[in-house]
Amino acid sequence: MGKRKGPLNGIRILDLTQLYPGPLATMMLADMGADVVRLENPSRPDLLHLLPPFVGKQSAAYLSLNRSKRSLALDTGTPEGRQVFFDLVKTADVVVEQFRPGVLDKIGIGYEQAALFNPRIIYVSITGYGQDGPYRKKAGHDINYMGLAGLLAQVRKGKEIVLPGFQTADVVGGSYMTIIACMAGLWHRERTGKGQKIDVSMMDGILPMLTLQLAQYWGSQGNKEMTRLLDGTYSFYGVYECADGKCVGLGALEPKFWTGFCQMANKPEWLPLQFPEGVEIQKVRDEVAALFKSKPRDEWLKLAEVHDICLSTINEMEDLETDPQIRARQMIIETGCEGGRKLKGVGIPIKFSESKPDSPEPAPAVGQHSIEILKEAGYSEQTIQELVGKGIVFAERKH
Repeated sequence: MGKRKGPLNGIRILDLTQLYPGPLATMMLADMGADVVRLENPSRPDLLHLLPPFVGKQSAAYLSLNRSKRSLALDTGTPEGRQVFFDLVKTADVVVEQFRPGVLDKIGIGYEQAALFNPRIIYVSITGYGQDGPYRKKAGHDINYMGLAGLLAQVRKGKEIVLPGFQTADVVGGSYMTIIACMAGLWHRERTGKGQKIDVSMMDGILPMLTLQLAQYWGSQGNKEMTRLLDGTYSFYGVYECADGKCVGLGALEPKFWTGFCQMANKPEWLPLQFPEGVEIQKVRDEVAALFKSKPRDEWLKLAEVHDICLSTINEMEDLETDPQIRARQMIIETGCEGGRKLKGVGIPIKFSESKPDSPEPAPAVGQHSIEILKEAGYSEQTIQELVGKGIVFAERKH
């Protein structure tokens, strides 16, 4: 078994996921010390392998999302392959899968089948819409889950709905909810000795992001204006361009921060105008925008420090590596990959005082650890070679 340090040391996770939500979740679990065994069908590999750009022959996205894992290439569509899977389930704590409802049951490796071999197994299923309901078997992507959950309708430029350039449902509704599900399942098993199936819906998982807005909407008997507090409509909370073309984000939400901002701006007449009405809303916002255009960004940031204002730079991707706070938190790291190359990636976002994780390891080639994992499961060299010869297992050399 893998011997990575961290709070999840000793936990084994079988990772049957593809693309983004599941691999990110299991990567973060591996970062925290779990032994994540990635299972890929050698004849139907993860489509993430095809996503450019490439570092050597490997997709940069695949390498980033699968660091610190081990890889077993296994065809679970065969009786022998399914038996290998069940033998691994016997020694595992968690299975994470990302197929449509019923697919793995049909193959013969769903929760009910797995639980026969290990009643303590925690079987986490990630889907777009959940295991039940009229949409359960519908196809979908991030845009669909965000649209149905009401998030996209909140992101507008005028009347036009604007797509954010990142995957919210995949990450928040999929990856993060999966991590929470794994932790809750492990704690329940710790107390009761029982495993369970856990249903993670990406659509469900992002609805809580609207908890505040929906409370305002329902609490005001359907007044949508009450939900616009933090969408940039009001001047105290928005993005502004400075004299040098660089941008800042202002978050003067609480009265003390709005008062401090008005003092910094030398605009005492703005004090009663934090929540203007009607045409005054845009008028005040235009005045604040004009103010920020009068000085370069760094001058505003220095003034904000003096007045203790919630004002920050709007970093572009190229700014992240040099931002002093991001550097101090070690949130941009490097891992190795084939050919001695270095791959930059996002660091471990949770810092532990007592159970510090190891540094992330390079992502594996498909099947890189097949033989090692099967030997750990008690398979003889002869049986392993027979499985390889039949194409049920694929074994890849190391990078």
